[in-house]
Amino acid sequence: MSSYNSEQEDTTIYKVVVNHEEQYSIWPEYRENPLGWRDGGKVGPKAECLSYINEVWTDMRPLSLRKQMEEMAKNPPPLPPPPDPNRPREESLVDRLCQGSHPIEAGLRAERTVRMLKEAIDRNYVHIKFTRTRGGTELGVRLDRDSCDFSGADFENGAGSVHLEGDLTLDYVRVRCISDLDLSTLEGEGRLVKVAAAAD
Repeated sequence: MSSYNSEQEDTTIYKVVVNHEEQYSIWPEYRENPLGWRDGGKVGPKAECLSYINEVWTDMRPLSLRKQMEEMAKNPPPLPPPPDPNRPREESLVDRLCQGSHPIEAGLRAERTVRMLKEAIDRNYVHIKFTRTRGGTELGVRLDRDSCDFSGADFENGAGSVHLEGDLTLDYVRVRCISDLDLSTLEGEGRLVKVAAAAD
């Protein structure tokens, strides 16, 4: 009720004012315009002034934004240049590890022992860490027992070597990890080979 009365009692005469961004507002007619605002061409009761603003203020975007968008429409920014076919493509991690042999070590977090490696082999799942990549690249490899060779391994005495092979996916590429580990150091050499996708 009070708000209705106050609306009824608002006998102030207003003027429409507009700023440099062509944004509209109303201001008591008897008061000096606020800084940065000028007369907008309408004087009258509040309802009339608001109705006038609704008619004339059809684009709510500030003037500077409208100009910027118009400018961009007229002069769109140039498209980025196409990639230079002569510029060498940055080599992927998979490509790097598929070239030649690389230093590796058995990825054994709990304890680096031959016994732990033997347990991983018995589970058919070992971790091989390529030590020369940035931060080291540790790969979980599901072993292909038919391709592995344990004939030169003396697990009891931590001597000899093992040849391990198994497949995995690295950076969305199916690869085979081929590695040879010296059991006395749990280090050796390894490489990746891309696995051709099976035909449907």
